[in-house]
Amino acid sequence: MPKLHPGDHPNAAWRTRWPLYIARLPPFPLFVTIFLTVTVLFFSFMPHNYRKLPTLHNPSTPISSTPSAAVTSHGDKQNPGRIRTVSAPRANVWRELGRSEVDDVVDFVKGGNRAAGVPKTAGVVFVERLMPNKTDVLPFLADAVEQSEVGSYARVVMLQNKEWGKDLGGISEWMVGPLPVGERTTMQPLSYCYNSGRNHIRRPVPDIIALYEWFNSIVNGQLKDLMQDLLGETPDYTQMTETPGLMGLSHPSLEENLIVGWITVQALGSIRIVDAFSLLPQGMYAKLEVSGFDVSKWNIANWYYDGVLYNSTNTFYNAWKDGRVRKSMRNADGDWTAAEPTEEGIEGRERYAPMLVQPYGPRVEIDEAEKYVKWMGWEFYLTFSQVAALSVFDIRFRGERIMYELGMQEAMAHYAGGNPSSSGQLFFDTMFGFGLNAFELVPGYDCPAYATFLPVTIYREGKYITKKNVICVFEAVSDHALQRHTSPSKVTVSRNSYLVVRSVSSVGNYDYTTSYLFYLDGSVEVKIHASGYIFTDYLAIDSVRHDLATRGETQLFEYGYRIHDVVASSMHTHILNFKADLDIAGTANTLYKVDVEPITRKYEWEDEARNTMHLVHTPQLTEAGLDWPRNSQGLYVVLNNASTNAWGEKRGYKIVPGTGMGTPPHLAMANSTAAGRAADWALHDLFVLRQHDSELKSVSEWNGWERDDPLLSFGKMVNGESTSQEDLVVYFNLGVHHLSNSADVPNTLMHWSGTSVMFVPHNYHDRDPSRESAQGMRIKMGKNKVEEVTYYGARYDKDVFIHKEDIEPEMDKYSPPGSGISALSHNATF
Repeated sequence: MPKLHPGDHPNAAWRTRWPLYIARLPPFPLFVTIFLTVTVLFFSFMPHNYRKLPTLHNPSTPISSTPSAAVTSHGDKQNPGRIRTVSAPRANVWRELGRSEVDDVVDFVKGGNRAAGVPKTAGVVFVERLMPNKTDVLPFLADAVEQSEVGSYARVVMLQNKEWGKDLGGISEWMVGPLPVGERTTMQPLSYCYNSGRNHIRRPVPDIIALYEWFNSIVNGQLKDLMQDLLGETPDYTQMTETPGLMGLSHPSLEENLIVGWITVQALGSIRIVDAFSLLPQGMYAKLEVSGFDVSKWNIANWYYDGVLYNSTNTFYNAWKDGRVRKSMRNADGDWTAAEPTEEGIEGRERYAPMLVQPYGPRVEIDEAEKYVKWMGWEFYLTFSQVAALSVFDIRFRGERIMYELGMQEAMAHYAGGNPSSSGQLFFDTMFGFGLNAFELVPGYDCPAYATFLPVTIYREGKYITKKNVICVFEAVSDHALQRHTSPSKVTVSRNSYLVVRSVSSVGNYDYTTSYLFYLDGSVEVKIHASGYIFTDYLAIDSVRHDLATRGETQLFEYGYRIHDVVASSMHTHILNFKADLDIAGTANTLYKVDVEPITRKYEWEDEARNTMHLVHTPQLTEAGLDWPRNSQGLYVVLNNASTNAWGEKRGYKIVPGTGMGTPPHLAMANSTAAGRAADWALHDLFVLRQHDSELKSVSEWNGWERDDPLLSFGKMVNGESTSQEDLVVYFNLGVHHLSNSADVPNTLMHWSGTSVMFVPHNYHDRDPSRESAQGMRIKMGKNKVEEVTYYGARYDKDVFIHKEDIEPEMDKYSPPGSGISALSHNATF
């Protein structure tokens, strides 16, 4: 058993809270928007097939139609790309659990081996690997111990309806191991990695289907005529297979068993509502008070429509019946919400656009069973989780590990607005499952068609879901050179090749493309691109005119901009937190801030003092949150004070904003009402912490329901420990302050929504190591002519022929998510 795993844990006081979107409005009681958005989450069970792809060849110099022994055809039309195989040097101790391992764990839990206090009726929701202790893994990576010494454990998430947490039920986490299941295997509360001491949360939304049916009985009962008049129809929210009914769940206020939250009421007649629901608010909101599983105790406390707050359903209905409710213009769906390109395009669209091609197969090598990747001096292991999707472990360059772990922790979207929904709306997206909501990539668009595509299999609610082609690995070439210089005697230029590992998660209205990039000089970049539909507010034109007249023109732009007839954008901040466990020339590291500071200095060779600048190196000796220097007037660098290069300089890696749009942000406010203490990791741009096996991550996916006392408090992790020549972890944020506008309609575009951070060698090597790996050329100049051209590495010296399938495969075997019930909440899945 890992040495930091817990012992006994109290089984009483199940105070769990069930994560969804977070809204919190003063004064108390807190207002919350309950988002019951329906997304499609059916997955097909597709085998991972292989067949030979058409062989690329030079028409003038035919080559064999059979790939070389090292290059294996990889997949058919629905599994495109090629794979060059290699054997991993050791097992992937972070990989997803296999089917037999999961089966044994589930059988163990169901077979009377439950921990004390776990009701027999508690169900297993999902099972995945519990990441092993770094201190146990490092000896294995150094070939000092066998794999069996590392220890293998499963993380088991369970749901109980009524016995736990009074009437609401609860969600709990357990660790089962060591694996494989045997005489030593036990089941214990998984709390060692949560500094709250708990392993459970309360389930605040007891039954989402019952909630739909209850609300449906009201809008189709007492309010049927009102809905028909104001919305143009009587919505039937029980028809969940076709459209999402209620929209907009935020974080409810939980007092005892009472859930208080605002929902956005939405019409169902829109033609594209499943896709564009977030563009189609109708300006009607209801405040729910839900208590336990007893529907008779549920109540609608308030309605809000056309700027008027009604204190009960009867008050709202009677005001409408008496003609005292002004009917707002309906926000109708139409072609304006269509994300696909228009059928008729401008001149030039019918001509072929350039594409990335790979005529002679991949240079990247992959052991698919171990998810081991090797390319141009780089090697690392991949793993995939239902919560956080893709992570990378044991990242080595030229044989030296520079990172033990690199992966996403949380993705937050914090909104602001002038209605009961957006005013307190906040999403913690890992609660919905970044990996659970990762779908098949589209070859030729998400990744080049020649990429190697990898599948993952997850266990969810008693069944296995095989997600094919959800990870892609490919080499690309930049549109600019890696290096170049022109002098009178010669021109030198190098091609800028790099490796990309990518996945895409579609969480409700937004799609996040996560890319890990590896460069020839030893640099690593983490990049996020966002697209999809923005959340919007209903724009009451008369109310806006009133605001203009009474409070000034600037009031119109307080939260966003008018983007359609009765639709306004809603400002929000995206922040995605990542973990980078750095091992720079070993595990003993120190982070320095290197500032570019102005200085006035008198030099002996000059008569007057000179205003200039110099470098100031300041070590960060304790754990702390840090922000990017203003004016880019500095950087952060992680050094090993005990390791120097050939020139006596300390070897290190600098951390800088990458090739995305601008500097990644942090939250604009330090005391967000919506976030509470659940997102302390978002208060600065990056944090430096000392590594502990008990601090597996920065956040729990359940934090949204314990915002003032979260299951895992990042603020408690930053506790002033020494960071001088210690094993360091850097948590950094990507994201953007998204001032959405008409350019986001219908979808946000990725080329201006990208954000990234880079880890770049800083005196780590004696010189630029890409000189040995880059392909390039030298043009030697004679007198007014080229004297000699020298090429370095492979060059294309013959024509090549590309098959269509290697540029843009047919998509008839693509596996999109099917239609079904799945709100943006685990409650729907549970």
